Amino acid sequence: MSKSDKKADPFKSFIAGGTAGAVEGVITYPFEFAKTRLQLADRASKASRNPLVLIYNVAKTQGVSSLYIGCPAFVVGNTVKASVRFLGFDSIKGLLADKNGKLSGPRGVLAGLGAGLLESVVAVTPFEAIKTALIDDKQTPKPKYQNGLILGSFRLVKDLGFKGIYAGVLPVSMRQAANQAVRLGSYNAIKTMIQQASGTKPNEPLSSAATFAVGAFAGTVTVYATMPIDTVKTRMQALGADKIYSSTFNCFVKIFKDEGLLVFWKGATPRLGRLVLSGGIVFTIYEKMMVLLG
Repeated sequence: MSKSDKKADPFKSFIAGGTAGAVEGVITYPFEFAKTRLQLADRASKASRNPLVLIYNVAKTQGVSSLYIGCPAFVVGNTVKASVRFLGFDSIKGLLADKNGKLSGPRGVLAGLGAGLLESVVAVTPFEAIKTALIDDKQTPKPKYQNGLILGSFRLVKDLGFKGIYAGVLPVSMRQAANQAVRLGSYNAIKTMIQQASGTKPNEPLSSAATFAVGAFAGTVTVYATMPIDTVKTRMQALGADKIYSSTFNCFVKIFKDEGLLVFWKGATPRLGRLVLSGGIVFTIYEKMMVLLG
């Protein structure tokens, strides 16, 4: 994905990915907040399932700052995640690309799969666990971790411990592997098609508008393909989940049995809003940063 080299510079991939992840995380967090709240909502709850109404009601009754509960952990995690993702993807892509720098569809999916597994263990699982627990804690009658974003996060980490922070590592790894296999694989495939149609070189970046459009489309495909895994991941990371679900498979079965098939796509709309935006933002900023870094 670099401009001129067949193999991207690992350091540049790491910096460009981290910058893209940080910017995207701050801009799209309210959608992530709404998605998590909807996934944690009890079936008997009469609260609106419309993500925009939820965002409006929370901002009105609890203040705009409430929409950013868990945001610092999410942004830090998103920065590390994107850094590791693009570092992993470009490294694996360099190994799998042919002598002309081209990556076939299946190999692009394989590179995305590897990048997703890497980011899930290094960054996504611990930071998503903190974010989900903070949002869940806010809904309890007596919140324990709302005394300052940083202090509350540190207290939460101390109480959860290593085991708690890595709760849900299996569904997170499944989700991230699927996410990046679909997202990076489809992005790479569509980008290659456009390059071939326009006669540009494999490693030449697309225009900003084309990059944003392709990234947004890749985000849309990713949401609907991986939403069930995301829902299970959120349930497994909720406070007290270890008392409800004995395993990832047990969580899948209980949700399906007690709430039905469609509940796996609850929260898809705000996640779609976030990933469409994030897909466009991340890939656009990443490509531009790689050009700026030379």
